[in-house]
Amino acid sequence: MKLLILKESLKSGLNIVERIAGKNLSLPILENVLISTKENFLNLTTTDLETTISWWGLAKIEKKGKITSPVKFLSNLISLLLKNSVDLEVKNSTLYIKSGNFQNQIQGFDPEDFPVIPKIESAPYIKINNLQFIEGLSQVIEVISSTSTRPEISGVYFNFQKEFLKIVATDSFRLAEKTLFLEKKIDKEYSFILPQKAARELINSLLEKKGKLSIYFNSNQVMFEFPMTETDHPQLQIISKLIDGEYPNYQEIIPKKYETQFITIKKEFVNQLKAAGLFSGKINEVKLKIDPEKKGMEIFSQSAGIGQNQSFLTGKVQGKKTGISFNWRFLLDGLFNIKTKEVVFELSGEDGPAVLKPIDDPSYLYVVMPIKGT
Repeated sequence: MKLLILKESLKSGLNIVERIAGKNLSLPILENVLISTKENFLNLTTTDLETTISWWGLAKIEKKGKITSPVKFLSNLISLLLKNSVDLEVKNSTLYIKSGNFQNQIQGFDPEDFPVIPKIESAPYIKINNLQFIEGLSQVIEVISSTSTRPEISGVYFNFQKEFLKIVATDSFRLAEKTLFLEKKIDKEYSFILPQKAARELINSLLEKKGKLSIYFNSNQVMFEFPMTETDHPQLQIISKLIDGEYPNYQEIIPKKYETQFITIKKEFVNQLKAAGLFSGKINEVKLKIDPEKKGMEIFSQSAGIGQNQSFLTGKVQGKKTGISFNWRFLLDGLFNIKTKEVVFELSGEDGPAVLKPIDDPSYLYVVMPIKGT
């Protein structure tokens, strides 16, 4: 193998693929990146056997070939190079790197020992606006459960319907749902559960990238593909195994109507919750009392070892007077993912779940369970 590539392009690719490669005593080959060529492209691939990331960059290929090399070591080395171009050459299982005054040799490994890269062939696919997709995924990902006893809620649920996509996550104490409308109707409905690690890699790799994201999937894996700007050839592919299981019927826990509705300024709600959280004790409890007559909500918290906090948040109130307790951190997580200046806070009784959502935007909702017995 022999090629010439721009340093910034190579470094960009290594930054993306190195994140899922880590120490693996049983399979040390997983600490490496598979470097290969195809037509006029350099291909970098890493995997942890659950998630695979492949990146392509334009290069001047003089001789085709492939090799594996320690990815984090290689990434650190390339970042230190001063010249804008890098020569890569493979001789006798050694990777030679030349750039300006730098000349390096890295002992490589047999590429045949690298795991077989999964392929998704003849699979249905859907195209979606990448910026909207990544923003929607970011609004739900922190709600995923870390439990191993219920693997079906340890990932993000994707439900493709004819005209829209619903992205959902829950940890059984709270739930977030984002609805994205598809530019082109699909003939058949699909759904799958994506592991949280793969979802995070999507956000890290595709944040702020403008363009169309293609999603291919079958019964046990999914591939997210983003194209280059210069050509239709893929720049990035993230392939992940899917979580086996049936996602719970989460629609059942979303309240169909409210007893009390409170509309207020998001920034003021956030600040008062943060202040109350300082006094909330080990269980993070804050007590809320919404009063239509007072046209606002009282926020109260106390800790035996610190003291107590009480504040009043003004807003528009409809419905009954209600008192209820929540984990303030759970409320804050929902508020942070709401983009509008004002937020809607709906309660379905003193023991029922509450809903946070943007005003005049039905595409996002956040459901949180109260702290009972207080």
